[in-house]
Amino acid sequence: MVRKWVVGASIAVSLFVLGGCQGKAERGSRGGEGTTSIRVEGSDTMVQLAQAWAEHYHQIQPSVSIQVLGGGSGVGIASLIDGNCDMANASREIEPKEIARVKANRGEEPKTHVVGHDALAIFVHKENPLDSISMEELAEIYGDGGKISRWSQLGVKLQGDDTIVRVSRQNSSGTYAYFREAVLGKNRDFKLGSIDQSGSKDVVALVSRTPNAIGYSGMGYATPEVKMLKVSKKKGEPAVAPTIENAKKGAYPITRALYIYTIGEPKGPVKQYLDWILSPEGQKVVAELGYVPASES
Repeated sequence: MVRKWVVGASIAVSLFVLGGCQGKAERGSRGGEGTTSIRVEGSDTMVQLAQAWAEHYHQIQPSVSIQVLGGGSGVGIASLIDGNCDMANASREIEPKEIARVKANRGEEPKTHVVGHDALAIFVHKENPLDSISMEELAEIYGDGGKISRWSQLGVKLQGDDTIVRVSRQNSSGTYAYFREAVLGKNRDFKLGSIDQSGSKDVVALVSRTPNAIGYSGMGYATPEVKMLKVSKKKGEPAVAPTIENAKKGAYPITRALYIYTIGEPKGPVKQYLDWILSPEGQKVVAELGYVPASES
């Protein structure tokens, strides 16, 4: 299932947002000049992590080229189902209907590999005076029928427009699915009118430019232009900051696993690469980028 690609001396790491590519991947095939290419697709939350893994691994194994594409967890899983990638990155669990499609299309069930954990941070503009928020308040901001639409309802006074600008993710995103389940609940949908972004980085960038915005994204995407809020399970309870330490302990209430899915047990170059990702060296990259290593969760 490893694709044939003709590459030069540099690593073929590409960051696109698309829904897959044409043609079937062939496990164990080689590209030009004896180069093996592995195709990885999926979660935008994991794009920068997947790129870093690919770059580090290429330095160790120059004959292995890894192509990384985003598009969302759903896109990566769909590509795996269709045989267009070797590994699907996801920030959510694979759904039963997707497992059934994998088995029907590929003849094997998907294999789940937990490669790290991430605290889903709540971002506001750096000048916003708010320091903490509860899960209940988030549900009232983002959830269908929610009653919070202005910053003054949270006791916040902003210069200019008081309306809360809700920044969200597209519905193919694992981050979108996880936020809905963890914050809104399985039976509640998102309120209409949010500004939906295609990538985790895009959410943070928009919040950084919009003083009255709020958004959710992986804590690894924090910049000096935004603030990450502390989060409490209920209003009035102590709020917890989204840090690696708090995610490790399970103290931060919006912490999720990061997954890689393969078709059955990986073999050959894909297995070697995945083994390296789960090794101390690969997990060091996880920590360096602000995520929680799988071995410490």
